[in-house]
Amino acid sequence: MSEENKDEMRIEIDSESDVEALQELADEIEIEEEEVNEGSKKLKAELAELNDKYMRLYAEFENYRKRVVKEKEDIQKFGTEAMLQELLTVIDTLEMALGHAEDETSPESLKEGIEMTLREFRKVLNRNGLELIEAIGKPFDPAFHEAMNQVERDDVEEGIVVEEYRKGYSFEDKLLRPSLVAVSKAASKGTEEKDQNNNQEIKEEEENG
Repeated sequence: MSEENKDEMRIEIDSESDVEALQELADEIEIEEEEVNEGSKKLKAELAELNDKYMRLYAEFENYRKRVVKEKEDIQKFGTEAMLQELLTVIDTLEMALGHAEDETSPESLKEGIEMTLREFRKVLNRNGLELIEAIGKPFDPAFHEAMNQVERDDVEEGIVVEEYRKGYSFEDKLLRPSLVAVSKAASKGTEEKDQNNNQEIKEEEENG
């Protein structure tokens, strides 16, 4: 075989090898494209599913929000309805008391009617969370009492509420208004001496009398 024929045969073989390599590369690229397409389809499906879940959750949240707003509006609008129904009983009692007052000339009868109405009114308020703050005879508590005056007293301990100028109330354990009170304080030394002198003078007058 001539050298020329040998060179032609080598080129042909090299060409066939290149074609096969290119074919294998093309096959690999095609496989990778298919995998990419499959992955893209899967990703799109997952995104569509997540979007669907988001839309459903958003719709549920909107419905919940609207329901809460409606309930809040109803509470503001009708929250006092039950108490108002109970207060109608107080109005009935007051009207009855006024009716009896027209027929009765006795002040005692009118007083009894007013006291009965007041008791009924307090019961209604108490059932709806209003509590009377106890003051007289209790230690002064700045959380519930507001001191308007101090009174020298030797018959009670210092710091005790001895007078109440205005009643205090709490609503559902929260202070609504404090009691306006007078608080006891120890008698001063000069006051004690004056009381002792007065007592001595009274005793001497009784003995001389």
